[in-house]
Amino acid sequence: MSARGLPMTVPAPGLPSRVRIHEVGARDGLQNEKETVPTEVKAEFIRRLAVAGLTTIEATSFVHPKWVPQLADAEELFPLLGDIADVGDVALPVLVPNERGLDRALALGARSIAVFGSATETFAARNLNRTVDASLAMFEPVVARAKTDGVRVRGYLSMCFGDPWEGAVPVAQVVRVARALLDLGCDELSLGDTIGVATPGHVTALLSALNTAGVPTPAIGVHFHDTYGQALSNTLAALQHGVTTVDASAGGLGGCPYAKSATGNLATEDLVWMLEGLGIETGVDLAELTATSVWLAGHLGRPSPSRTVRALTPPPSSASHKE
Repeated sequence: MSARGLPMTVPAPGLPSRVRIHEVGARDGLQNEKETVPTEVKAEFIRRLAVAGLTTIEATSFVHPKWVPQLADAEELFPLLGDIADVGDVALPVLVPNERGLDRALALGARSIAVFGSATETFAARNLNRTVDASLAMFEPVVARAKTDGVRVRGYLSMCFGDPWEGAVPVAQVVRVARALLDLGCDELSLGDTIGVATPGHVTALLSALNTAGVPTPAIGVHFHDTYGQALSNTLAALQHGVTTVDASAGGLGGCPYAKSATGNLATEDLVWMLEGLGIETGVDLAELTATSVWLAGHLGRPSPSRTVRALTPPPSSASHKE
């Protein structure tokens, strides 16, 4: 780890004082792995993320194992996470695709869920086997039941900036579906740049259009992929607009099994480095987080793609990558 007091804190005007990181590595990150990660390793990964100070850690998905086999152990994993409460006030949201997934999650005591929609018809067909409107109809009873039970609901909206089959996605099209998810009762929306094609001006334009449509900025989170190296610049544009919830994946893990051009998520370490430099609080211990990603990289058999992890980690000759 760096011992030189870096990054130097130099605040910039007009930015939030604190950002909540919605950690997606254990779900969105691991779902795209070729080999299934053992359940015990997943549980330890989540525990280490909590110890590092992350307070929202997406744990798993209750999607049918046929579609996401890497997360087929949700029923075995979730009960192993009961001790997470001992390291702080940590939320463990889980993804549910439909009412059957909700039943499975609620049976295990989940108190925070997410549904996963699409702004484009092609991705909705490939990922959900439904049209956009049919998927919204599927989510309606899921959200209603969750809210009745006092469960927090997040609405993911993928392909907000570009689609590998349809190309550029009109802002108005994204706004319509985002507004519909909010009207269903979602507490929060996560705007996904699934294939990483967004640029800062596009981010600002979409956020402004959402505000005009009555979607408040505090209800918005952003989820950027780093395909073209734009994830941090896009995040900064969102922060300048007032967004305070940012999705990221420890070590930069992840992609999307239904969109092959989707590369890794924004690395949590890269995000924390930037936020620390801006004087924005996250509650995350960067050294602890980096050590966690190095530990997991050892289990995955390859180095982390995060530039910050690589910069802060001694070369393999002087440090073990696996315990």
